[in-house]
Amino acid sequence: MNQATSPFKIAAIQMVSTPQVEENFSTARKLVAEAAQQGAQLVLLPEYWPIMGWQDSDKVTIAESLGAGPIQRFMAGLAKEHNIHLIGGTLPLISQESGKVLNATLVYGPGGEQLSHYDKIHLFSFNKGEESYDEARTISYGKDVTTFNAPCGKVGLSVCYDLRFPELYRAMGDCSLIVMPAAFTYTTGKAHWEILLRARAIENQCYVLAAAQGGKHPNGRRTWGHSMLIDPWGEIKMVLPEGEGVVSGEIDADYMRQVRENLPALRHRKL
Repeated sequence: MNQATSPFKIAAIQMVSTPQVEENFSTARKLVAEAAQQGAQLVLLPEYWPIMGWQDSDKVTIAESLGAGPIQRFMAGLAKEHNIHLIGGTLPLISQESGKVLNATLVYGPGGEQLSHYDKIHLFSFNKGEESYDEARTISYGKDVTTFNAPCGKVGLSVCYDLRFPELYRAMGDCSLIVMPAAFTYTTGKAHWEILLRARAIENQCYVLAAAQGGKHPNGRRTWGHSMLIDPWGEIKMVLPEGEGVVSGEIDADYMRQVRENLPALRHRKL
């Protein structure tokens, strides 16, 4: 594993994003600054942080080309200003499919340079009573499993519904940290969010950092929240149930190595 001397401080930002991009910029700016003041060296924004529109198609209207646009400039500037690794939750990038976007995670280094890019692979759909979602109507499927190297080691990128597909995380290989920006619905989050996050940490014997949308949005949607940091033994180190705020903690490489030595499950894999 490529790891720096521990501990390495990380943070997740929880938001209740609105249909107004500039309003969300203001919230993200404030919370990322708060995380940096707490000593965070890597900060994760939630899924859909720049916009939770009145309707799903609103994100198509603000989609950017990769490498250009106000949302990307904003994230690069934040990373550089605070000298951090910033994992930008998701933003809409222009897709080759008409009327759709890629739900993309972009990673920026402390100098504001783009380090990595992941397009969400698994697209959420859910129907129960009056609750109905189908992301594939406005989002194109991503294709590539993506990781990048940070001072804490290899970081695996995933988004929201990806959490239900453990084979994705096995394909990432040996990670020190898995990140999960999300906008889980209240219904599915209450039932499955914590148990799935803890399972991914336990089975991969690594840290999991989850940054969620958490509250009642102007468009009427309610998201589950409960941003959290989980250690390689599956213990929740910090959690924020609802509302805006910061969840922070440390990656302890020595502790992760000890967990893997005590229970060498990763070495015992046969498939």
